Amino acid sequence: MKILVAVDGSKPSLKAVQLLIHHCDWYREFPQVELVTVHLPVPRVAKLPKGQLERYYVEEGQAVLAPAKRKLDAAGVRYTAHVLVGPVAEAIVKHAKDKRCDLIYIGTRGMSELGKALVGSTATKVLHISDVPVLLVK
Repeated sequence: MKILVAVDGSKPSLKAVQLLIHHCDWYREFPQVELVTVHLPVPRVAKLPKGQLERYYVEEGQAVLAPAKRKLDAAGVRYTAHVLVGPVAEAIVKHAKDKRCDLIYIGTRGMSELGKALVGSTATKVLHISDVPVLLVK
């Protein structure tokens, strides 16, 4: 089984990581984990030196991934970490499809039902556009 865990540095996303760790023994085989974070593209306002924007994405992404990596390392769960760039929900779903994931774990922010109806959320959008099953962690 291959599981994608999407993190953004928030407490709900780290709860998704913790839930995965807690449920690893539910699966017949220890799951392969794709740990991802997504950075929205930075508008290109001025010409930047070659590679500067890419370094920015990597540095920012690694900072977001660090707490989740520490949790997975402490639990002995092997993973592959990725920093993606693009529209968040679409990038998560595309990566899950490309890597042939069987499940997506994603945290929710616990917004009220009215707030979700008015604003929406990344987790809700992933749920609606994904063909891969999604586990929402509150």
